[in-house]
Amino acid sequence: MTVAERIREGLGRCSPAERRVGRLLLADYPAAGLDTVARLAERAETSGPTVLRFLSRLGFDGFGDLQEALRGEIAERTASPLSLLTAEPAGSADDSLLGRAHSVLPAATARTLETLPPDEVETAVRLLADRRYRVSADGGRFTRLLAEYLVLHLMQVRGDSRLLPTQPLSRTDVLLDIGRRDVLVLFDFRRYEPDSRALAEECAEAGAKIVLVTDRWLSPISGIADVVLPVQVDAVAAAYDSLVPALAVVEVLVAGVLSASGDDAERRMTRFEEASRRHGLL
Repeated sequence: MTVAERIREGLGRCSPAERRVGRLLLADYPAAGLDTVARLAERAETSGPTVLRFLSRLGFDGFGDLQEALRGEIAERTASPLSLLTAEPAGSADDSLLGRAHSVLPAATARTLETLPPDEVETAVRLLADRRYRVSADGGRFTRLLAEYLVLHLMQVRGDSRLLPTQPLSRTDVLLDIGRRDVLVLFDFRRYEPDSRALAEECAEAGAKIVLVTDRWLSPISGIADVVLPVQVDAVAAAYDSLVPALAVVEVLVAGVLSASGDDAERRMTRFEEASRRHGLL
């Protein structure tokens, strides 16, 4: 488990003061944990002994143990496909392609669904289903595919949803009008893209709600997002992270919006089908 996963899992067993430490660590992850005990305690408005009790409750042997774990994660967060490929282990009990896929992908998806915070999922669904909000989505070089997949469903289920354009003039036009009635869904995975962080900061400052789907090491955007949905990325090919668990999360969100929208979704989908036939798109 990552440090973030251990914190999220352990928060329910903590005192209010200890929970403040945990929330601070998650809000400024992993940088907050690389500061001193005194500074972390000050920022969490608690004491040094409370910080150490919190870490002990999570199973860490002191502050140095926490920092060692975080430094290891930082190396993983910045790993490139090439470095992951060269670090691939020699083999496993079943080296066949389908054998590895059968072992890795279902486990990663199951682990993702088991560890997603239910309240975060509920908040994301509520925001995406609320027709008072306009939904925009974006992602990185690979994860933009997930953003598009989400938007294609939301177009049919609720409307007023769009993939942020990549053409500079069109993108500027869209971003210029983002404000309090907007929800921005971002997909940001390791080797996190500075442009995505800048986009999130600008939209959050304008009053938009930010829903982040990220990996287990947590994108820097997690510190400013309203909702954070972390997923596993264990893959069949060591060089590339898997998007299969993230795709499962997208489908969970779509199912949630469909259920929350009730008859409105059915009416929207009926009109969508009729318009598609009129325009020869079916």
